[in-house]
Amino acid sequence: MRLLTYFVFLVSFAAFSQQNLYEKEIAAFRKIRIDSLQHENGYLNLSGLFWLKEGENTIGADPKNDFVFPTEHSDSFLGTIILNKGVVTFNSNAANQVFSSGQSANKMIIFEDKKALVLAHKSLRWFIIKRGEKYALRLRDLEGEYVRNFKGIDYFSIDSSWRIKAKFVATHGKKLHITDITGRNYLEDSPGELHFTIKGKKYTLEAGGTTDEFFIVFGDLTNKKTTYGGGRFLYASAPDKEGNVILDFNQSLNPPCEFTPFATCPLPTKKNRMNLEITAGEKSKGFLSH
Repeated sequence: MRLLTYFVFLVSFAAFSQQNLYEKEIAAFRKIRIDSLQHENGYLNLSGLFWLKEGENTIGADPKNDFVFPTEHSDSFLGTIILNKGVVTFNSNAANQVFSSGQSANKMIIFEDKKALVLAHKSLRWFIIKRGEKYALRLRDLEGEYVRNFKGIDYFSIDSSWRIKAKFVATHGKKLHITDITGRNYLEDSPGELHFTIKGKKYTLEAGGTTDEFFIVFGDLTNKKTTYGGGRFLYASAPDKEGNVILDFNQSLNPPCEFTPFATCPLPTKKNRMNLEITAGEKSKGFLSH
């Protein structure tokens, strides 16, 4: 009897230690997540998204500019952004006010063949992005309101039962039809599908990303209730030799659009909208209306 009691104790202690280790792992993951949001290249400081027209586009704090920057952090007229058949050039009004890699920016190409330079002025940073056939200036403000007002993220309780084993099924040449929050549609390569079971019911998620790291945009019945209305994100590592992939929903992330109105977040495909509640990962604090 004593031996049985001791065995039960060992099993319970091992389970407790494993759960404690897992909770520490999730806590470390969450710290990295917060640090990434607050980083200079994080999402919290996004402060503007301006779609370029072909030709000249003026920037600065003055309302007469095509793109108006925050008045408290910008001079009136900073210069001109010129879009010419996919090549974007910046002409500065005052070379010592705008910098690139610490050097004064006067006249220079800032976007060509998917390569973008970051320009800086006071607490502002901006660069060019391409979405489909359109080009936009993405603005960051390192002292912006979303940085100042960020009070952390709410989470569901850590529950290791939401760490699910899935089977990877490759879908060579498959394209996902993606719609983002702005209504823009585009195609994205898909390495395959992930098949798994929760409480006896089968589910399938279409994966983006690559076979080295899957990127999954999923929706569930918590959306618009306790989680962000446009779904959440999940990353997963490459499959093992048997084709198994771990989907840890405790690592489910709010998309950038939870924190800033200047992101262009993808929405879940129809197949990735699951008819169940995923009560794991990040909750929505309702930073923005959605």
